[in-house]
Amino acid sequence: MSSGAFSTAAKGLSRRDLVLAGSALMLGAAGPAPFGFGAVDALARDLANRPFAEPDRRLPAALAALDYDTYRQLGFHDDRALWADQPLPFRAQFFHRGGLFPEKVEVFEVADGAARPVAYDPHMFRYGRGPLSDLVALDGPGLGFAGVRLLYRLNRADKFDEVTAFLGASYFRAVAKGGVYGASARGLAIGAGEAGEEFPRFRSFWLVRPDRGDTSLVVYALMDSASLTGAYQFTITPGEATFTDVRARLHPRTEVARVGFAPLTSMFLFDPQTAGRFDDFRPRVHDSDGLAMANGAGERLWRPLSNPQGELQASGFQDAGPRGFGLFQRAKGFSAYRDLEARYDLRPSLWVEPQAHWGEGEVRLVEIPTRSEAVDNIVAEWRPDGVLRPGRPQALDYRLRWGPEPSAADLAQAALWREGRGDGGGWRRVMIEFEGAPAAVALRPEVRAGSRPVRNVVAEPNPVTGGWRLAFEFAPGEARQVELRARLLDESAPRSEVWIRRWTA
Repeated sequence: MSSGAFSTAAKGLSRRDLVLAGSALMLGAAGPAPFGFGAVDALARDLANRPFAEPDRRLPAALAALDYDTYRQLGFHDDRALWADQPLPFRAQFFHRGGLFPEKVEVFEVADGAARPVAYDPHMFRYGRGPLSDLVALDGPGLGFAGVRLLYRLNRADKFDEVTAFLGASYFRAVAKGGVYGASARGLAIGAGEAGEEFPRFRSFWLVRPDRGDTSLVVYALMDSASLTGAYQFTITPGEATFTDVRARLHPRTEVARVGFAPLTSMFLFDPQTAGRFDDFRPRVHDSDGLAMANGAGERLWRPLSNPQGELQASGFQDAGPRGFGLFQRAKGFSAYRDLEARYDLRPSLWVEPQAHWGEGEVRLVEIPTRSEAVDNIVAEWRPDGVLRPGRPQALDYRLRWGPEPSAADLAQAALWREGRGDGGGWRRVMIEFEGAPAAVALRPEVRAGSRPVRNVVAEPNPVTGGWRLAFEFAPGEARQVELRARLLDESAPRSEVWIRRWTA
């Protein structure tokens, strides 16, 4: 047995187990049934009844020692991609194991209703002539893959572009036309940003061979962790905005609290308000600059992200039946970033839209201090009230939208904000620029600062931007934190999203 395989007795389900179990599940009274989500769900349910076993991370020393930059030099030969020899709209390539990605994932192709393993071959990869050149001889067919990347003719009819990648734990990300990778999603989070955080992982993928005219690709995945297992279906539709429709069914092994549905991960280092903390020529550095929410009460909220000094910061926004939430890259245009290498101006906004009623809970935001743009320090998730319990599968359906920020109908957006010293006596002044509110309509401001006093509240049209400027002062006094909230209204309804921010001393 290869070093990356799992024995049935000690490690759960092996590659052979998965194939045979899937084949058995497809046999019914009426004969063979096509492999699909039901087969993966049955595998997840069976796995949940077995003790959890840590994945095998054993690797040859040279592969285990790869640092991040060297690992990135491992390439894949385009002509070895799955479906490269067929006139199909999608192709699949694979990630090598090594460095930060030691865990093996099983990969299968689903064609004609049957699932067949995709065999690892070291000659699929480009190792170059440098320190990686000897890696091809380190292991044979048993080494396996670390993840999957999917390609599609996204930007040009004559070129396949990478549109989605699954790599590491349950992380995945996607791009839209003309964009680059930015914020990531995860299949599930447990205790994100808290002591004892658990990282469920996708241990197996099934790639459904597309037909010639398909514009979407279906991927099934089997999740495993100490607390639960899960069956996932991803329907990926690339385009001007790329959509990932997620269907999941979770099977708890134990009672699971602190679970995060549809978790998103991103990076925020600084923006013009906090640029003075960093010795950097760029005016802002981030993959996302705000958390957007559409709550069950019909409000649209905008929470600018922060890179806290000192301790981690967690915020919870209580809701019932959320309509959506996401991490957006709102600051637009190259001039906002001035970075020719990272191209933060091309990073996508990422929006979660539940496809069923999610009940009561909170949109939870975690902001972790960092001094490096190489660190993802932002997490956003839906944390439901209550716990998941063994024997009670949890269905989960939602859509992810990667690309330009989706519009909030008829509501002005908070495009810019600044905070500074107020008029003496410990007062602080806040200024917010709203875009999209018509200057010809009479609007009034609504401002709160928790229990702290507020004064000099003004809302006026901005003749330069064509929008509105809202300004106010608040007195934090001895408070270490103050929750700020501001919006614009007309005589009958809100005309802007709600700008919210946690001020900290």
